[in-house]
Amino acid sequence: MKQAIKRLLGGTIFASHLDAVLLRHAAVVVAFHRVQETAEPDDGLTVSLRMFERHCRFFRRHFRVVPLLEIVEKLERGQRLDRELAITFDDGYRDNFECALPVLERLSLPATFFIVTQWMGTDVVPWWDKERDVRHPWMSWDQVRALHSKGFDIGAHTRTHVDLGRVSGATAQQEIVGGRSDLERELGAPVALFAYPYGGRHHLSAANLELVKAAGFRCCCSAIGGTIATGGSPFHLPRVPISTWHRSPQQFGFEVAFGRSRLTA
Repeated sequence: MKQAIKRLLGGTIFASHLDAVLLRHAAVVVAFHRVQETAEPDDGLTVSLRMFERHCRFFRRHFRVVPLLEIVEKLERGQRLDRELAITFDDGYRDNFECALPVLERLSLPATFFIVTQWMGTDVVPWWDKERDVRHPWMSWDQVRALHSKGFDIGAHTRTHVDLGRVSGATAQQEIVGGRSDLERELGAPVALFAYPYGGRHHLSAANLELVKAAGFRCCCSAIGGTIATGGSPFHLPRVPISTWHRSPQQFGFEVAFGRSRLTA
């Protein structure tokens, strides 16, 4: 379906409050990576600052934007979900602090930042940025701590963005438990939230999911798209990745309302 049609239908659905029926007993978690002044059309990890703010205003108008931990707690207690939406960021790019944070604060929106601990304050260039011949800097630990002090949740995303569908045993344990230890040492506070790198179904083995649980985390987030249903498990939390493919927040709304945001691969 053409994106323009999805945008029109999405706008109609949310303007008429039909979303209250389509998303009844459900919640949504969205995932961003980079927010910058501009975004190249073929850059699937970056959204422009203007589009980010448009999405945030759409979220605030049509959903009950809550900290991710509130959704986790409702699932733990078996409580009914009702169109909650949580905003998350992966990896720890510096633009999260410089560009996204002012928008979140201006609109009074909570968010969770999942951090690759051994990349903070370094010059590491991950393979996906090397392929594009670009370098996007990471936050410093002072910036991560500032996010925490401002009331934003910080979650773990392993130490080196390892593929937990490929590694196992001691290596997986060091990445999962070590990432949490790094964060707790730097923040001086417990860390309960976890998102596994890459986020596809094949990027987390059953054995490594058990390591996540054993490490004391209270959730495990993917990036396979789709909504969270009442009665679901906090250790199988789908997230909807937001990218330049979403030409408008209304298109996002259409995809979510009709279950078209879930990846099938």
